[in-house]
Amino acid sequence: MVRRVLQWNTYAVLAYGGLLIAAIAIADWKIEINATLGFLYIFPMVLLGTVLGWWQLIFVAAFCTFLSDRLDPFPMDMALARDILIFLTLAITGLLSLTVTKSYRRERDSLAAQRAAEEQLEFLVESSPAAVVTMSAEGEILLANPAAHRLLGVAAGTLPGKRISRYVPALGSIPPVDETAKMFRTEMQTRGQKESGDAFLADVFFSTYRTPAGARLAALLVDTSDHLREREEASLQQLLAGSRILVAAVSHEVRNVCGAIGLMHENLARNGSLTGNQDFEALGSLVQTLSKIASLELKQSVGSSEPGYTDLTEVLTDLRIVLEPLCEESEIQLGWNIPENLPLVQADRHSLLQVLLNLMKNSQRALESVARKSIEISVSLRLDGISIRFTDSGPGIAAGQKLFQPLQKGADATGLGLYLSRAFMRSFRGDLRYDPQHPGCSFVLDLAVAADEVGHGTSMDQNAAHTTATT
Repeated sequence: MVRRVLQWNTYAVLAYGGLLIAAIAIADWKIEINATLGFLYIFPMVLLGTVLGWWQLIFVAAFCTFLSDRLDPFPMDMALARDILIFLTLAITGLLSLTVTKSYRRERDSLAAQRAAEEQLEFLVESSPAAVVTMSAEGEILLANPAAHRLLGVAAGTLPGKRISRYVPALGSIPPVDETAKMFRTEMQTRGQKESGDAFLADVFFSTYRTPAGARLAALLVDTSDHLREREEASLQQLLAGSRILVAAVSHEVRNVCGAIGLMHENLARNGSLTGNQDFEALGSLVQTLSKIASLELKQSVGSSEPGYTDLTEVLTDLRIVLEPLCEESEIQLGWNIPENLPLVQADRHSLLQVLLNLMKNSQRALESVARKSIEISVSLRLDGISIRFTDSGPGIAAGQKLFQPLQKGADATGLGLYLSRAFMRSFRGDLRYDPQHPGCSFVLDLAVAADEVGHGTSMDQNAAHTTATT
């Protein structure tokens, strides 16, 4: 009854309740029997309990008790007990109806919210571009969205019932919840296989959980094969650029040596004492060949096209993601002073990031022997470009030391880091320079901005709010 009455509006319930009270009162007044009809007021109390508050129900119970007492009087010695019994019965009935109504409405709202959440979750799973799969403890696929069918190359609706180990063997080897007390909520990168046998690289985010029907495993798979190809292609281009720069440096040194040997060969040839000596002539041919090889002009940049434009804010954000864990492990205080809304710069994203990471490695080695360890990265805006200052609290570079020259004696590694870094910067019309006037060890990266944003730097320098963070 309550469920049906709850479908009515408040005014209809009040009207029906009032009519029932009036009908019962008239019947109690007109019908003369040796019993009271006051118990019939229970029905309107149940009805009114669905719309009235507790104090209103108490008032209605008292009013119905008054009607029962006046319209069907008992002998005087029983009136008080009868009235108390009727009032308590009516009041408790109304309050019970109120409680049941509130409980029902909470349950109904909860079910409605749950149903809405389930619909939203179902829509999210069905429309997700990432593959979503749920499995049993035995690795049997229970549910798979359309993206999972596309990723694994199977017909729609055919994945449920199959084994996940057929497609992603790593997921099939995860121990179920029943065999271990450990709950897994983590991610991994693994290789999978499509129905056709083609392999792909996937990032897998998975978790294990329990249900009344048994242990379950839920996994979200993202195909990262394209990212792998892009990363490897970028690494290859980076390797080619570095190799060309390295070969150019070696060619320069070989050209100098060949020039000296060639000069000595010419002097001995003019002397004439070795004329006709086959070994001497062979040496001359060797020197000429080496001179030709060393004189080849090798470009320091990959390709002859103009360098593209890069979002400097994104590059510095990626750099911060990489540096913060390293600095935390090395107990290095990392400071940032970066303006907002930086313009696009003329640079190769990967090369610029490699230059900054190389400076970080150099600073990390230099700070191992000092007490105060700090690195500060700041960006300043100029009329014709942007400068990134990379400063550490290390001892700095001794006067007279030759920087940016390859294959130096006494270098910590190969002696090519700064040489390649400046070559990368110059390949996209930038520059890397050392500032001996700044405290500590400070390098400055000069970058050109996009042509349509030249002159915009001044207004940004005046209006942009600087943000400083310390790790």
